[in-house]
Amino acid sequence: MGTGQLLWTTDKYQNVTDENVVYIPERQGFAISLKDKLVFIRVANGEELWSTTKFPGVVGKYVYTADGHLVTVNFQPSGLIALFTGFKNKIAKFNMDNGDIVWENTYIGRAERKIISREFLYDIKVEGNRVILMLNGIQVYDYNTGANQWSAAFDFTPDGVRARPAEARRWGVYGAVADPVFINETKELYVLDMSNRSNQFVKKYDSNTGKLIWSSPEIKGAKAIPGLYVVDDKVICQIGGIVEFQSYEVIESQYYTTYIWRVFYDNVKPNGLQAFNTKDGSLAWESEKFKKGITNAYVYNNHILVSSGKELYKLNYKDGAEEYSVPVTEGGVGLATEIMPYKDKMIVISEKGISAYNPDDGKFLYSGKYKESTLEDVFDNILIMKTDKADIASFDLDSGKFKEFKARTGATTTLTTEGKFVYIYEEKVVTKVKTL
Repeated sequence: MGTGQLLWTTDKYQNVTDENVVYIPERQGFAISLKDKLVFIRVANGEELWSTTKFPGVVGKYVYTADGHLVTVNFQPSGLIALFTGFKNKIAKFNMDNGDIVWENTYIGRAERKIISREFLYDIKVEGNRVILMLNGIQVYDYNTGANQWSAAFDFTPDGVRARPAEARRWGVYGAVADPVFINETKELYVLDMSNRSNQFVKKYDSNTGKLIWSSPEIKGAKAIPGLYVVDDKVICQIGGIVEFQSYEVIESQYYTTYIWRVFYDNVKPNGLQAFNTKDGSLAWESEKFKKGITNAYVYNNHILVSSGKELYKLNYKDGAEEYSVPVTEGGVGLATEIMPYKDKMIVISEKGISAYNPDDGKFLYSGKYKESTLEDVFDNILIMKTDKADIASFDLDSGKFKEFKARTGATTTLTTEGKFVYIYEEKVVTKVKTL
């Protein structure tokens, strides 16, 4: 990087794209997934350290352990399906010194990344002698042997949440099912089972043994349950609301072809809010206020803060009783698309900017009025909104003030990890902009 001097090059590995190369910083090497093998090469000089034919597909999210092993699952990128024929789900533990597979097993579901933003859609961690894979529920393996300890995982395919655009070559629906909730003190685990349309439940397990304690009454008709919260003796489900969509679309005409990369959010119906008793899974209460609309919700001091898009609500978790209701119009930034906690404030992300409210009493605090735009990124006190024409505004969440940068239509943006700068990528130009 200092001089630009070429360090090494090789033509040994073909069909290599950003989808089948993973950098392992702990060992300063590239794991390259080829059609017939997985190879690991040293970054400094290109030396191939080892290869194996026993791990088809691409190295996914992983845990590098203190004893020099890599625990990971394989996955099949949507752009490389033809490369990995005969693919089978595998979770494995590698010896990173020589590439030997200490053990391997299968997993339930489909491990993947978001098609545009590339975040992994699952998590994996090692706790003591357990490997915990959170993918469509939870799957637990013995760290030393790979043996299945228990699982509460369900194959979930988000078909029907929203129609796939006719021009979409790749299409992803994300956040339609809430993550499992662990209660460490009592070793309780709450999981959503949405494995098919006609059977949707909340299930409670013992997180040590995987024993099913109860299953709730059926949650009928839900296409998405993006929120699951446990407050004291209640499990609260947000039915419907804001769900993320990503698509890569190709539109062909007689004279030209248009390529579109889209990340957007939309409200999935039906909407509602239901609460179940943690003791036995019975229905505790159901709110009728949100059948016409809900964006999202979150827990604040054992209360539930909810946005319907037009109103902001604070509900009592025990019975769903309303403690206040305030219109979002005070901010002057249009209807709410999402709410989020920030320090001691409730931030409302709206159609034309942001506003802030006191979550205790619903009092309006301040707003930043922009133009029609959607949420792009958040880091610490910085929130980025972006218009259809790729203009971006950088908001200070402490004040609502913002700075604007006007970009070319079709530009993409990246917020740096510390949140101080945004890179704007236009046709032949990259611009670095200070956020605040």
